[in-house]
Amino acid sequence: MSNGDITLTAGDAEVTVLPGNGGRVGGLRVGGVELLRQGERFGCFPMVPWCGRIREGRFRDGATVRQMPLNAPPHAIHGTARDAVWRTARTGTDEAVLTYDLVEPWPYPGRVTQRIALTGDSLTLTMSVETYESSFPAQIGWHPWFNRSLGDGEDVRIDFAPAWQEERGEDHLPTGHRVEAKPGPWDDCFGMPGGVDVTLTWPGRLELRVTSREEWVVVYDEQREAVCVEPQTGPPDGLNSRPRLVTPLEPLEASTTWSWTRL
Repeated sequence: MSNGDITLTAGDAEVTVLPGNGGRVGGLRVGGVELLRQGERFGCFPMVPWCGRIREGRFRDGATVRQMPLNAPPHAIHGTARDAVWRTARTGTDEAVLTYDLVEPWPYPGRVTQRIALTGDSLTLTMSVETYESSFPAQIGWHPWFNRSLGDGEDVRIDFAPAWQEERGEDHLPTGHRVEAKPGPWDDCFGMPGGVDVTLTWPGRLELRVTSREEWVVVYDEQREAVCVEPQTGPPDGLNSRPRLVTPLEPLEASTTWSWTRL
């Protein structure tokens, strides 16, 4: 099938999916109001086969050290799939399935499948990484850019109760120590062992909950235009610190749901 843009609708919600631009969700409109920051690098992109930064772009697989391109010098950031063209496997009124085959510079063959499913009051994103050959470490996550304000309304409020915050070093990477959650602004990773659960409230307009069974979330709100709430299967530099193996018998799978209510 083609790589044309896809529009999904359910109730008064409308989602634009951009297979040709990193398999990202380009927009989410609720009652005609756009929730995601617009622009070719924004929306919500899948982070795969890793999330956040890899220290100096290097990770170890057994005795082998792999080097990724330094696209956020001195580190490598957010995987390879967000810069790639994805393929549309199938699409309907309220659901699309995209695939992406891992290629260079990622050194292992594998396939990523992403499902985007819309209802009148929620959007669920599901991703899996499979391999039929050698096993490899990987991560899955999503990087949404939510508009800080919806038109002329008040700025969004971010509410969550993490069990800990990953202490962040001068190099922006976790030091390996866990500390008590500190007040924002944040560009930080938090642990939520019961599952990610973060509420965004645009006062008087909309409340949106970001949930996931995964226990890691990066919250980034240092930019004026948008705030990011990024559920992921491990912390930044997790290919080194907490590798999750994709094997021929066991794919890596994750999902996140955004559910909203009008205020």
